[in-house]
Amino acid sequence: MAEAQNSPTPGSARAGGPPPVGSTTAGSIAVAAESTVVSRMSAPPSFDVTDFPVPHGREEEWRFTPLERLRGLHDGTAEATGDGVRVDVRAPEGVTVEAVGRDDARLGRAGTPVDRVAAQAYSAFEKASVVTVPKETVLTEPIRIAVHGEGGTAFGHQVIELGAFAEAVVVIDHTGDAVLAANVDYLLGDGAKLTVVSVQDWDDKAVHIGQHNALVGRDASFKSVVVTFGGDVVRLHPRVEYAGPGGEAALFGLYFTDAGQHQEHRLLVTHNTPHCSSNVVYKGALQGDDAHAVWIGDVLIEAAAEGTDTYEMNRNLVLTDGARVDSVPNLEIETGEIVGAGHASATGRFDDEQLFYLMARGIPEQEARRLVVRGFFAELVQQIGVADIEERLLAKIEEELEASVA
Repeated sequence: MAEAQNSPTPGSARAGGPPPVGSTTAGSIAVAAESTVVSRMSAPPSFDVTDFPVPHGREEEWRFTPLERLRGLHDGTAEATGDGVRVDVRAPEGVTVEAVGRDDARLGRAGTPVDRVAAQAYSAFEKASVVTVPKETVLTEPIRIAVHGEGGTAFGHQVIELGAFAEAVVVIDHTGDAVLAANVDYLLGDGAKLTVVSVQDWDDKAVHIGQHNALVGRDASFKSVVVTFGGDVVRLHPRVEYAGPGGEAALFGLYFTDAGQHQEHRLLVTHNTPHCSSNVVYKGALQGDDAHAVWIGDVLIEAAAEGTDTYEMNRNLVLTDGARVDSVPNLEIETGEIVGAGHASATGRFDDEQLFYLMARGIPEQEARRLVVRGFFAELVQQIGVADIEERLLAKIEEELEASVA
């Protein structure tokens, strides 16, 4: 597996060398550092959709995305229909679930839309869902939010708020067929601990564009596990900021991209407060003609964020010819007073040494290939922490492997 890795020295303005940005096809790799996060956006963040120009695909934040397959979400021609999505929330006792209007003060606190689709979603939803875990409440069962597509178009907004020192696990499960643009906000009070598992298991024709905003309080801990399998086009934009020192963020992702699918994950962690940490690990497997995965990992350490400790990594396993990967880690540092910072990206085929090791011990080649893929994903599956979701995920991986290595 080819790997490009950069661990910048403290105080460097930007991590990584000057190789040009490119695509990876059937096992090759291209990784590059780019210009600053702000300069790469076509417009500053805004809640007003009119502040964003209609993208044409030449913009940095849209150049990998097949705009013609977004079903009008990017240019304002998509309109909500009554058969968009059905949302069902199951929460343990003590948790408050509300449907609120856009005048609710909690909406938008975690972050502002950074592209036209996110702004369109914010402008178009009728009611937002707010799930609140009171302070010092420790949940022993997960909160489950089922988002099921019913064939139409929908715009949504969800808020998950944890009070100080509360602890919770939230599972957001996307299934069915829909064209969905949505914003999801996570508000963590001081000392709170939140784990979110977001599963994209859509039907083949679904389109899902989402921005996830997390605001991590003082000494709070946020863990996100994003699992993407289904859909025609899925484009997710997780973002993290810190509301006080001592915050921790762990962003994990797992994706399996089939023939014709476009799966795009664009992350931004903004270290704007001293003595916070972040760890990003995303892994993907691809198979089939025109399978396209995109991973953009941005980490910004601002001048005020002394004592930051951060690392990000993306790894991709190409199972067949015809698949394409674009992997671009970016790290910007504005202060020399940090604990550590680095990033890495790797893309390749099966490790021949691993296959040889297994086959030399009597394991048939096809079973050996399955074991390699299972091992590739094992680290992230263990991060989920919800038994039924882990079992479902492993079954889905086995189903995908039947098509790729049989």
